[in-house]
Amino acid sequence: MVTGRRDAKLPVWPVEARLAALLPDLLVFRKPRGSEPELATAQGVLLGVHVTGFTALMDRFSLTCKSERDMDKLAHIFSYYISDIVEHVLCFGGDILNITGNMLLALWRVEQNQLSDIITLVAKCSLEIQEKFGIYHTREGQDLQLKIGLSAGRISQVIVGDERQQYLLVIGRDVDDVRLAQRLAQANEIVLSWNCWMLCEQYMFEVEIMREDEAVKLRDMRIIDPFDFDEHFDKCLDYLPHYRTSAETLRTALELDPHSDLDQKLRKHIMKNLLKKIDEGQPVEYVSEFRTVTLVLVSLEFHKTAWMLHLCHLIQESALYISTVIEKGGGQLSRIFMFEKGCMFLCVFGLPGDKKPDECAHALESSFSIFSFCWENPAKTKLVSISITNGPVFCGVVGAVARHEYTVIGPKVSLAARMITAYPGLVSCDEITYLRSMLPAYNFKKLPEKMMKNISNPGKIYEYLGHRRCIMFGKRHLARKRNKNRPLLGVLGAPCLSTDREKELEAFQMAQQRCLHQKKGQAVLYEGGKGYGKSQLLAEINFLTQKEGHRVLPLMLKEADSKQCFYAIQTLMAIFFEIDTCPAYYRQECLQRHLRGIVEEQLHCLFNDLLFVKFPLSFKVSHMDDVTRQKKVKACFIKVLQEAARETPLIFLIDEAQYMDAASWEFLETLLSSMPIIMVMTLTPIFTLCGWAQHFLQSPQAILMPITKLATTSLLRMACWELGVVSIPQELQIYLHRCFGNPLYCEVLCQDLLSKDMLLFHDLQKEEEENSKWETLSANAMKSIMYSMFPANSEEGQELYVCTVKDDVNLDTVLLPPFLKEIAVSQLDQLSPEEQLLVKCAAIIGHSFHIDLLQHLLPGWDKNKLLQVLRALVDIHVLCWPDKSQELPAEPILVPSSINIIDETKEKKTKLDGGSACLLRLKEELSLPQTEVLEFGVPLLRAAAWELWPKEQQIALHLECACFLQVLACRCGSCHGGDFVPFHRFAVCSTKNSKGTSRFCPYRDTGSVLTQVITEKLQLPSPQDSFPFQMKPSRTQEAFSSECCRTEEEFLDQVKRKLAQTSPEKDLLTTKPCHCKDILKLVLSPLTQHCLVIGETTCAFYYLLEAAAASLDLSDNYMVCFNMGHITLAKKLARKALRLLKRNFPWTWFGVLFQTFLEKYWHPCTLSQPPNNPSENKKNLAVLQQQLHCLSLLWQLYNLEATASSYRFACLATLMQKNSAEEFANEAQVVSTYVELSQFSQSMGIKDKWLHCEQMAIQKSSLCWFSREGLLATAQLMQALAYTKLCLGHLDFSIKLGFQAREICRHLKKPALENLVLSVLFRSAFLKKKFGLCVHVLESQWALISQGYDVLGLACFYSACLDLLLYGKGLLFRPFSECLRFVQIYEHSRVLTSQSNVMLGVHSSLAMWFAQESQWGLFEHYFSKACQLVKRTNASLFGAHGFVRFLECHVLMLQKIPEGIFMHIPLELRSQTLEYFKEFFSRCVTCPVYHQWVSELKASVMRCEKREFMSLTNSIRPFDTCLTRIWTKGEFLQENNS
Repeated sequence: MVTGRRDAKLPVWPVEARLAALLPDLLVFRKPRGSEPELATAQGVLLGVHVTGFTALMDRFSLTCKSERDMDKLAHIFSYYISDIVEHVLCFGGDILNITGNMLLALWRVEQNQLSDIITLVAKCSLEIQEKFGIYHTREGQDLQLKIGLSAGRISQVIVGDERQQYLLVIGRDVDDVRLAQRLAQANEIVLSWNCWMLCEQYMFEVEIMREDEAVKLRDMRIIDPFDFDEHFDKCLDYLPHYRTSAETLRTALELDPHSDLDQKLRKHIMKNLLKKIDEGQPVEYVSEFRTVTLVLVSLEFHKTAWMLHLCHLIQESALYISTVIEKGGGQLSRIFMFEKGCMFLCVFGLPGDKKPDECAHALESSFSIFSFCWENPAKTKLVSISITNGPVFCGVVGAVARHEYTVIGPKVSLAARMITAYPGLVSCDEITYLRSMLPAYNFKKLPEKMMKNISNPGKIYEYLGHRRCIMFGKRHLARKRNKNRPLLGVLGAPCLSTDREKELEAFQMAQQRCLHQKKGQAVLYEGGKGYGKSQLLAEINFLTQKEGHRVLPLMLKEADSKQCFYAIQTLMAIFFEIDTCPAYYRQECLQRHLRGIVEEQLHCLFNDLLFVKFPLSFKVSHMDDVTRQKKVKACFIKVLQEAARETPLIFLIDEAQYMDAASWEFLETLLSSMPIIMVMTLTPIFTLCGWAQHFLQSPQAILMPITKLATTSLLRMACWELGVVSIPQELQIYLHRCFGNPLYCEVLCQDLLSKDMLLFHDLQKEEEENSKWETLSANAMKSIMYSMFPANSEEGQELYVCTVKDDVNLDTVLLPPFLKEIAVSQLDQLSPEEQLLVKCAAIIGHSFHIDLLQHLLPGWDKNKLLQVLRALVDIHVLCWPDKSQELPAEPILVPSSINIIDETKEKKTKLDGGSACLLRLKEELSLPQTEVLEFGVPLLRAAAWELWPKEQQIALHLECACFLQVLACRCGSCHGGDFVPFHRFAVCSTKNSKGTSRFCPYRDTGSVLTQVITEKLQLPSPQDSFPFQMKPSRTQEAFSSECCRTEEEFLDQVKRKLAQTSPEKDLLTTKPCHCKDILKLVLSPLTQHCLVIGETTCAFYYLLEAAAASLDLSDNYMVCFNMGHITLAKKLARKALRLLKRNFPWTWFGVLFQTFLEKYWHPCTLSQPPNNPSENKKNLAVLQQQLHCLSLLWQLYNLEATASSYRFACLATLMQKNSAEEFANEAQVVSTYVELSQFSQSMGIKDKWLHCEQMAIQKSSLCWFSREGLLATAQLMQALAYTKLCLGHLDFSIKLGFQAREICRHLKKPALENLVLSVLFRSAFLKKKFGLCVHVLESQWALISQGYDVLGLACFYSACLDLLLYGKGLLFRPFSECLRFVQIYEHSRVLTSQSNVMLGVHSSLAMWFAQESQWGLFEHYFSKACQLVKRTNASLFGAHGFVRFLECHVLMLQKIPEGIFMHIPLELRSQTLEYFKEFFSRCVTCPVYHQWVSELKASVMRCEKREFMSLTNSIRPFDTCLTRIWTKGEFLQENNS
């Protein structure tokens, strides 16, 4: 983390300046003198600053270190602390030589006669540093303090390395003196070396002699008149030729003219991975990362008698060897630094671009090689100590803008240094390195525990002994053990699991059959990536084959095994002879028993070396050469195995076969062709196999079976098994997308969530019985989708659990488990630097991202470069296009109409990209799909890339995204802009005038760079930034609005006339399509997440509401609780919302009477002119808009209950809605309100009010054509008119209106409204007996409903399907079984239990179907359910339709009474039926379309009564009766019949 002035943006420097900022002036201005090592001497003053308490602070973090977030805090503290000290030293003319760990070393290089003046200058600098930065208080309770040492005299500078990489060292007695002074100093003290004290102006200092001839403690400076420090400072500047000359920068080195020689000279001192990032043009703040690395610290202690030049040659020789070995293993030599007795080399494995999966093993092997090399000549080296640690660290730049260094910071760095002291002369490693190396345990030795300074819990420490051949066999085991509680996916009747692995098992079973029938060996090799389930598959095969009585020899190999010749066969035969587990003294006897009778006794000694036995050497064997012996051993093995295969089939199971040695592959191929044996192996495809292995794979008896990733459904079921539940919430499903079909990843993620205690588990039965609450509403909704994961064989009474995510857990920000992050980071490091940077920036945006926003985060990238890198990442499937068939949008979806930046953006892009023609040519060359939205093809990679950013830089980038998206967070251009929550910005108070803004950084005392930036840049939208909701009407609008419609025909003609216009400017349905869906996905949802990350919860909540409103608007549904069936909760929330909107709704009947009186007589009198303040006026409109939504919801809720009390509440809600709409003075809203009032009146049977409200809506619809909201109101009105004409019996007119309404709905992308229109269309076509049109309508309806989870829509759809089955002359759109299954599954859901009108028709239709099939028991079952619903219905279309079906059932029962079919028929059935007819005509006054039909039904009852049903016989089926004749004979309705 590079920090400078808090209010300044980092400058854009040339490459040479960026290189110089990483190096001291001693290197920048030096002149090369010849071959390495270079040795030069100079006079100067050294300043050493030691930060005490830093190691203790790291230890505190390590004790609570659950993630790399603690490393972030640690690096944040140190970077800000050290940057101030660096800047202060630079201001005094010092040259920062290095920043190593918690130490800083600076040099003032001058002539010898200038030393006394410079010592005074450095002493003053030290006193000011102690005064300003001496104590730093952290929130962790560990203070950071400074110890400062000064020395002066001769300093030797040494350059070691080669032409590729060089390192600077400063050595000499005075360098040792400054370290001694630091050690002698206590916290907040300054100590001068004795030589420095001798050279200074002693009369100017107040000191205390600490040790004679060693050091003095500086207390203060005596400022004696006429001494003036400013004059002294100016005098010293003449001694410092490289002191800054301008106020813009602190170093002259940053202003040097570019020069190729200078560039080449500086590059040699910078690590290659950092050079790549600099050459790529990455900003310095993009360089730092948090990642897990392996550290190797090499300490070489030399003999004190070594001369300076000889010492330099020793360091040079060591540096070259160490650098070569470390680079060969995949690491880098980071830096070299001196200490009193010798030299230390810090090497790092896993730096950005270098991560490898097996870096711990490479680090150990490289360390042992270095250790052996350094001990080869004891005369040169006194002591060699090496320590290896593995863990999370900060890898990046620390210091100031003008001078910083690339370094690593973390507790593991301190632990490595302490291990050098605690375990000298050894190659020691920590426990994590030991475990992650996966090397054999016999290569290590556990070391005794030792106390380490400021390290409270170092953990277990091991000595690495190098690769050794141990007298032991491999173990007979597989990587996985079969879990009997979780069968393999797709086998053994695994409950409700998919068959993803049946194909793989079938390949083994086929090979097994061929081996038994053909008596030939067979090999099946499963090839798949790590974690794909290969080992689990082997474990399952092991279980199945042992169960069948086969003899199985299982073996798992490791990488180290590939280096041992014949190791795999040696271990397999040891397992075969059962000598791998027996005691050593019994091994020979056991082997002899197996060989007796098969192998000659004189040949037993052939196995001595191979199987670790001691048979006497026979004469025959003694005369064999090595080649003959090897051939004989193999022949004996084959003979023994052939003999065993005669008794029982043999099966070899070899896991990780890519680690098998070549000799073993050769033997297995011979064995495969010589006997009937089955070999099953697993391979990882990334490894290159040896020649014998490839030859084995080409054998006709070998089958290579690729193992693919699991399907999403299988992975979710696996997660349920891992968590022990039958259901997981949707947010957890999204989180598990990181698995990318890998079973191992799924297992690790689930175990990680359990270990972090982020999930809650609930008993399923109790959850279902629990009453609904707002807090659990969303969780219950998600669980209802996943209940299909029940175990098929679950026992009765077995406890079943579901899980939810804890409220305080955000899975989007949960860090990956270390195991998965290591895998993902190693994949990321395989990319080029520019590809890595793009992936890291895209990870900030989210899973999906727009390339315009991505380019905004990539400084200096033009569109051409961006597209080229994107194409490369798409080719390797790191990124992918969400929908390859998607075309380029007709308009930019990220630019709202209210913000005039389209043209400016185009102009800028034309200048930057060389014109749009060039860009189009590039797109054609790259064959890019015509879309600008991409997403991650590997979600795990995105999560890991996001975690690599330091927290501060994460927040800075999220802030950039938020500021970029904030201006786009509104409706699209075709919707005329505006908030998704109408007038939202006027209903909230702007934060511009707020006194306090939350800070993202918990370290308030660090003076965060972003605190002020966030306060100024990210604020809620201001009313002044608003866009006009209603524009001033044009002349065309005024002329058109003067044409007031009076009848439905006039309204329809007006609609047709407007739709028939051909002018693009006037044609409403040929305007640009709505892109609000893209705005929701790419702007609002990500914007909410960005605000949460930077800590701006107010802004996050604002945009969360906008996103919620957009989602509901796009789904044409703002009544969440209502449509989820939570009626009581919906009422409660609607009342609460009204109370917050300063509009109370009564709870009691008396309150209803009083409020009704006020609304009728007092409220119209109180309507006043709107205030002159436009902002206040629009805020009031925002409140009124929300009031209308709440009141509309309330009357619909009460309308579901057929009680007198509910009717009064519903009437009051409609009255209040009408008054609010008139006060709103918005034509579209008034029209929508009158449409809703007409529908309410129709459902309540109030005919006059119904038609009056409809007529009012028609008259006020004139101005509704000039906005998207108005167009929606027009569509709603047309749907209502179609509904009305259907109820009145004007079917043809209803169909015409329905088609026009559907055309507008499709343009507006309102699926819910379109579905309602289609329901009306179906009913009209059905009653007109246009069954072909009915099928077409149902097809369109299914296409809409199948897109989402809409239970009510499905119920209406299946009700229509049942009508078609019963009366559609045999037409079958959906089979009856499907309709019945839907009812059986969902009839008890909260949604359908509240919809009595729909369910009355459904249950009655089911009863009629079972009557047609003569299944009278089921008929009575569903008819009884209908009887319970009939009293709860109203006069709506669905209510009347259900009532008619119910009456048909009654008539049918009356017809069948003489046949004695029904067991329990009430005596008053006939009178009851007549009462129902009377109730129908009194209730359904507003639905005369069914009156003639019901009249015919009633007449049939009267006719049947006169004949007393004597004409009926048992042979007559129910649909041969008068019910059918009513439908088939004559016309049911005339078109103009009302």
